[in-house]
Amino acid sequence: MVKHSVNKLPKNTVELLVEIPWEIILKQYDKAFDVLAKDLQVEGFRKGKAPKSVAQKHIPKDRVYDAAIRAYLPEVYEELVKKEGIKPIAQPKIDLIEAKENETWKVSFKIPLAPAVKIKGYREIVTKAKQEAKKTEIWVPGKDEKDVQPDPNKQKEAVLQAVLNALVEKIDVEISDVIVQEEVNARLIKLVEDLQKLGISLDQYVQSRNTTIEKLREQLTKETTETYKLEFILQAIGDEEKVAVEKEDIEKMMGALQNEKERQAFLRNGYYYASLLRKQKILELLVNL
Repeated sequence: MVKHSVNKLPKNTVELLVEIPWEIILKQYDKAFDVLAKDLQVEGFRKGKAPKSVAQKHIPKDRVYDAAIRAYLPEVYEELVKKEGIKPIAQPKIDLIEAKENETWKVSFKIPLAPAVKIKGYREIVTKAKQEAKKTEIWVPGKDEKDVQPDPNKQKEAVLQAVLNALVEKIDVEISDVIVQEEVNARLIKLVEDLQKLGISLDQYVQSRNTTIEKLREQLTKETTETYKLEFILQAIGDEEKVAVEKEDIEKMMGALQNEKERQAFLRNGYYYASLLRKQKILELLVNL
């Protein structure tokens, strides 16, 4: 029988520590082996028909264990998360702590949770940020007023950015390291892939920018953390202000699409587009407060 414990970690993260008896591992190993053997092609035998003793010589143990764990761990995870009433907001970070033959295996699932966002006083933060932003729009003595042609759109963007920066700075939101580091790693991998297409190494890239890989990771971590903070803050404000996407909003967006292909994509990803619409309405609310 699988044993487990739940540990609370900092920054809205919990850890599931799971102990899996060897008997279960062995059973999962046999199941994984049978699946792999069905696709095994050995000379002198039809595909998947090689005797087990022959197949064992052609399928490495590590490959079987890897397949067994990949198939079994999601099943264990889903069962325990449901049992404990844990509500993840993203995939867990999985670490195989102990994995020896004929012994109990130990696995750690670090699970990110939604942060509690306290937005009391956010209207005052928004108002002050807008006032500060508008100070930069005041005419400066010595400049010909005719030469100053304010762009309303740029002014609106500047005010909105000032508001968002203030919300991130003033409202405390703890984001799980699990989702932050997952995103940072994904961004670094994408960067390396893009650089490789240009024939540039990551070391060359950071040197050209007079920085280091460590500092680059720190910068990406800061940016990612602030992005997630802002998303949770905006969601909380939307909930507080009861911002909702109405049927008319959906129809208006649908009507703006140029062709049938775009409309079909919209219908397939309705939730995603609805979330974008809601976010836009929240941003408009902040600008107009």
